[in-house]
Amino acid sequence: MYKFTAVYRQRWLVEEFALMEALSFETVRTEVQGRVAKITLDRPERLNAISRQTMSDIRATLDCLEADPNVAVVVIHGAGRAFSAGMDLKDDAAGDTSGPDGWRRVLSENLEFVTLFWDFPKPTISAVHGYCMAAGCDLAMACDITIAEAGTFFGKPELKFGSVITAMVMPFLTSPKIAKELLLTADDRISAERAHEIGLVNHVVPEGEGLDRAMQMAARIATLDDDAVRITKLAINKSVDAMGLREALDANLELSVEIETLETPSRQRFKEISRRDGLKAALAWRETRFNPTSDQD
Repeated sequence: MYKFTAVYRQRWLVEEFALMEALSFETVRTEVQGRVAKITLDRPERLNAISRQTMSDIRATLDCLEADPNVAVVVIHGAGRAFSAGMDLKDDAAGDTSGPDGWRRVLSENLEFVTLFWDFPKPTISAVHGYCMAAGCDLAMACDITIAEAGTFFGKPELKFGSVITAMVMPFLTSPKIAKELLLTADDRISAERAHEIGLVNHVVPEGEGLDRAMQMAARIATLDDDAVRITKLAINKSVDAMGLREALDANLELSVEIETLETPSRQRFKEISRRDGLKAALAWRETRFNPTSDQD
């Protein structure tokens, strides 16, 4: 569940600082337009890869926005060429996590981050473009509404290098059959149109119009009664919880810990190449496994 900050801290953030000052962070920018807050993932040089700092910045941003009674809806999008390429693999490699306890801590943090937008008491909308991969795809799915621009590619490539899907949300949004196809093949070329067809996104709009459409939808929601909207979102979430979402996420977390501690051959090889030749070389090796005409070292 979303962890609310103490009331005194919320009041301090809202009353002692101007909102825009409080929302000045290293990897995330926030603007408030009317009653809509627009969060921008702001690491375009890294395709908005989600670092530990990004996670911390977004948590703090949502603390502020949850505390501000003038903000009714939150929209998130990415600067530059992509919504998000997923977790920052350089950041993860530097962490050198090992053992069940270490992995449980890291994966719990990752899962909590993805579900921030799902559990946030105010409506959340993701406007995605370019690439929407791995944890970035999870983040987009966790928002209440997702708008995708034509030309966007979605993907869950974690199994390509023996990693895990920490937030197992996809089976609840699509179906077990579709989720198995996309996750077990590590498909990272899911078009916006296919994503719409299988229920991952609400609308596909022309390239360059995603954020505008999301802001228009947010403005419409913001005209409604805040309490009625909040309770309706909560009721919908509870209906999905009744289908077993929360139990499934908890069970998947434990299975994810088990996978991460296995050190599968592909994970070992990926780490070896990454240490020896760098992350870019390891990613290139990962892709050659799916090209039978390529030579592998």
